[in-house]
Amino acid sequence: MKSNRFQLDELAQLVRGESIGQHNLVLENLASLEQAQPHHIAFVNGEKYIEAAQASKAGALIIPAVLQSRLTAHQNFIIVDNPYLAFAMLTHAFEIKVQKRGIESTAQIDPSAIVADDAYIGHYTVIGENCVVGANTIIQSQVKIDDGVEIGKDCFIDSHVTITAASKLGNRVRIHANTVIGGEGFGFAPYQGKWHRIAQLGSVQIADDVRIGSNCSIDRGALDDTILEQGVIIDNLVQIAHNVKVGAHTAIAAKCGVAGSSTIGKNCVLAGGVGIVGHISLADNVTITAMSMVTKTISEAGSYSSGTGLFESGQWKRTVVRLRQLADVPLTRIVKKLDDMQTRIESLETTLKSRK
Repeated sequence: MKSNRFQLDELAQLVRGESIGQHNLVLENLASLEQAQPHHIAFVNGEKYIEAAQASKAGALIIPAVLQSRLTAHQNFIIVDNPYLAFAMLTHAFEIKVQKRGIESTAQIDPSAIVADDAYIGHYTVIGENCVVGANTIIQSQVKIDDGVEIGKDCFIDSHVTITAASKLGNRVRIHANTVIGGEGFGFAPYQGKWHRIAQLGSVQIADDVRIGSNCSIDRGALDDTILEQGVIIDNLVQIAHNVKVGAHTAIAAKCGVAGSSTIGKNCVLAGGVGIVGHISLADNVTITAMSMVTKTISEAGSYSSGTGLFESGQWKRTVVRLRQLADVPLTRIVKKLDDMQTRIESLETTLKSRK
């Protein structure tokens, strides 16, 4: 695999921007302002990066028009409204992609499976009965795809992924190494001091443009399907339990856990380490900050947190002591003291007004 090379005006066309300077300048990759060399292009995402941009050795810069006059040390630019979005778009141009097509000799594919001619199936991958693999989809080595699984067009399935339970994947889905889609959900019925396993009869439905990181588990439903709607993005080390529904364009950061039968709305953000209990719902446009525990339904959009932030150790110990003292005070006494304080404040305000 070799690196991609583009002229400045070609890159400008890809992001629908305007090239200024040496239009035929050849650029070989993106880079940060600090690390860029003359064969690199970098982006400037605001005024606070002006000093770093002036000192950068980048051959060209992606900038908004208002910054051009202030970057006197540079002559080659791509002018766009949103430099960060343009950067994101150009990463795909420079990305080293798998060029291979066809089926490796060690792959095992059931005769009933339908695999597109321009798909790639890597070494030691196993594809079961009645599976479908769409056009231009890349399946790397040692992937296990069980019976009845359907994978759409332009997907990428990394090594050691398992997809089971007749799961259905849309187009442009990306699943990274060691993730399991459709594994058995954690469902048990307690009876007479023992746990009785509940067979998980559902599947997993993954819509278009979903991205799932490494070492994740997306469990199949017990009866209904587990559903990831369009554009959901999931970081590494995330657990999505059975019958969960995740709304379109929601982002879930690393080490989050969502318990069974919960529903997460559209355009939500779960920061790192968030835990969500089962059988609750989150409205659309909800943000949960890192390490929070969600124990009840959230019906209104907004940002929510739980727990305490970081303190210096001594201050943290004092805070814990005060919290314990507060817990020992009956709530009615606290409310009464607050009411008394409010009465005194109002009395003082009245006295001050009468003296004017």
